[in-house]
Amino acid sequence: MDFLKLVALDEEDLAVLSAHLQDAVVKVGDLAFQPGDRRFALAMNRFAWEKEPARRTFRPAPHERRRSILHFDRVQSVKAAGIDRSRPNDVLSLLAVDFTAATQPSGTIELIFSGEAAIRLDVECIEARLTDLGAAWETPTRPSHDL
Repeated sequence: MDFLKLVALDEEDLAVLSAHLQDAVVKVGDLAFQPGDRRFALAMNRFAWEKEPARRTFRPAPHERRRSILHFDRVQSVKAAGIDRSRPNDVLSLLAVDFTAATQPSGTIELIFSGEAAIRLDVECIEARLTDLGAAWETPTRPSHDL
């Protein structure tokens, strides 16, 4: 099995992480901030973009998803918009992970979801890890976006 394990320590690394996370689906109940540890974590079902051909070609199913965990360390605060924490079974679709620098190396990491939902993490620095937790499973559909 080829599990993905990525670490992001700067903006370039975070862009690579974002590409692998596009179209991951997350339940609201799987979002967790641990202020004592200064960690924000989320469990997700990640679409395995690395298994897709480089060019858009006709490829019948199967496509793959994997259960993964993403966590950010050195998080000072978390703010959410467009997310109802009282609805833990609502599903969010992750579109991108961005970073806006403040006084280096600190800044804001923004998790951007479809439906105008977002999470902002004020961080001391970029320190993120993405880890696949188990084997892939087949999914018949490949995410697509109107440009």
